[in-house]
Amino acid sequence: MTDYLNLLSDLIAKARAAGADAADAVLAAGTSLSVSRRLGETEHIERAEGRDLGLRVFIGQRAAMVSSSSVDPAGFQALAERAVAMARVVPEDRFAGLADTARPPELDNLDLDDGTEPTAEMLIARAAIAEDAARAVAGVTNSEGADAGFSRAEVVLVTSAGFAGRRSGTSHSISATALAGTGTDMQRDYDYHGTAHLSDLDDPAAIGRSAGERAVRRMNPTRPQTAKLTVIYDPRVAGGLLGHLTGAINGASVARGTSFLKDKMGQSIFAPGIFVHDDPRRIRGGRSKVFDGEGTPTRAHTLIDDGKLTTWLLDSRSARQLGLVSTGHAARGTGGPPSPSTTNLYLAAGKLPPAELMADIKLGLYVTELIGMGVSGLTGDYSRGAAGFMIRDGVLAEPVAEITIASNLNDMFAHLTPANDLRFRRGTDSPTVRVDGMTMAGG
Repeated sequence: MTDYLNLLSDLIAKARAAGADAADAVLAAGTSLSVSRRLGETEHIERAEGRDLGLRVFIGQRAAMVSSSSVDPAGFQALAERAVAMARVVPEDRFAGLADTARPPELDNLDLDDGTEPTAEMLIARAAIAEDAARAVAGVTNSEGADAGFSRAEVVLVTSAGFAGRRSGTSHSISATALAGTGTDMQRDYDYHGTAHLSDLDDPAAIGRSAGERAVRRMNPTRPQTAKLTVIYDPRVAGGLLGHLTGAINGASVARGTSFLKDKMGQSIFAPGIFVHDDPRRIRGGRSKVFDGEGTPTRAHTLIDDGKLTTWLLDSRSARQLGLVSTGHAARGTGGPPSPSTTNLYLAAGKLPPAELMADIKLGLYVTELIGMGVSGLTGDYSRGAAGFMIRDGVLAEPVAEITIASNLNDMFAHLTPANDLRFRRGTDSPTVRVDGMTMAGG
């Protein structure tokens, strides 16, 4: 195994010798294997290996970053000199600097690498099972195929302040996409699952069958009349509401004053009983890690506690802007500086099953697909294209498409109720969610 820790330490030393007051270096290395299968034939097999390196240097309060796809020590001197030369001419940033909250990395016992690596033949068989199951669903007329994939990734971070850490993990995935109907009446849907350990991955046949059944259920959609009603979000799309929340409590947005929640710290923005968690220490979690992109130890956060907003998402720069300390949410690649981001984010489950959550709805909408990004981070105004099913007298009815749902996120959060069907599948996870008082624009 390549000793990346020593390699990056050598790069840091060369940056300091070239004139940097401080520096950090990050390396991302990985391998991947993916296959695509359609209509019973293997269409694509791809194996990829890559290593990318990023060096960030500080001269006083001036910072610059360079990246390279070469990890050859022979080029480190030139890379360091280029970064230092850039830093000498950029404007000062009084919030720039290494994280004050970095600590020596803890023992990584999160079980993120299952030690396996499937062959292409194994992935082909997995994809074939998924596609065959999708095509076997009555009403499915065509297939956009099934994909199976594997990857192993490693991230190494070293700083001139003495931090040196490494983490690695595997990923296994399966997906299928099915078509129902023909011509202009054709409908498409999919299903997907990804896990760190192969043993946790859903049965490929179940994924394919789900994709086929979803596509068939969407056949012959109507366009309903405009109405104000209750909207139920399927778990597959409900996680998007959490994305809007975390975008609004991102420390960089709050510091710029561009968040509709910038004045809401400590206030109730959801109903009592609502909890939103971010847990970077979940065993086998898809985004788990013991240290963030700056070397700050991670810890679990309850972002929304009994309806109240408790924290911003902070890296070291946004924390300095707000006079706070990093929450361990720094994320980074090799080509840019750190920025705040969540890990294993989820809305805690409620008490009612989905059927009971919508049992009292005379006329409502069950959303399975969202289109477009018509959401204002500044005002919270929300307007997105949608498709799904009408709810009539508490049960799902006819499929609908070409509609828009609209409200304001302040009102949506305040009138949100989760069901009890939370499953961890996507990195950002939510149970079925009910939001009262939205507007549906249709025909």
